[in-house]
Amino acid sequence: MTAINLYDGQVVNHHILSVLVQNRPGVLARVAGLFARRGYNIFSLAVAPAESSGMSRITIVVDVESTPLEQITKQLFKLIDVIKISELDPRSSVERELLIATVKAPEENRGHIVELVNIFEGKIIAVAQMVLTVSLEGHPDKLDDFEELLGGYGIVELQRTGRVALPKIDRGTRGHAAKQFPASSSSSSSSTTSGKAG
Repeated sequence: MTAINLYDGQVVNHHILSVLVQNRPGVLARVAGLFARRGYNIFSLAVAPAESSGMSRITIVVDVESTPLEQITKQLFKLIDVIKISELDPRSSVERELLIATVKAPEENRGHIVELVNIFEGKIIAVAQMVLTVSLEGHPDKLDDFEELLGGYGIVELQRTGRVALPKIDRGTRGHAAKQFPASSSSSSSSTTSGKAG
């Protein structure tokens, strides 16, 4: 799927998969290992507990061109811990990511860095004599622009969480929509998967 980016209107080439899994030891390692063995190109991967007890949601962003979506979902459903897989269209999803960076900030540049952080509506979370640690939450493309501009001052350390995403709320139905994949390849592509694959 080629989609229009929410931040700057540019064409992007990625799938966003929301994978609901049972929260068991080693499940993330098994998912990551599957992608590594198959040579799938992952842009980012984030995991955290889901809304249901005993469940976690893994948000995986993968390259459209090098990774056929049907092949990915088929392989994921071979993992017994996978309950449901949904593809989130970037045009109808809410995407967020967190960036934390420590930047060189000598006296002559400190004011410019503070101004840059304010323009992007970020935060300064730690201050030292020659460096600042800053944070920014927002759409991944906004973070890309912020990181590029920070690079001009000298980034000492940087960490990004990887994107998380949920479908936008449909105000008409008070629900939300995402393409969900059946566990069985013989099922209709529009059906909803509610049970785990064996």
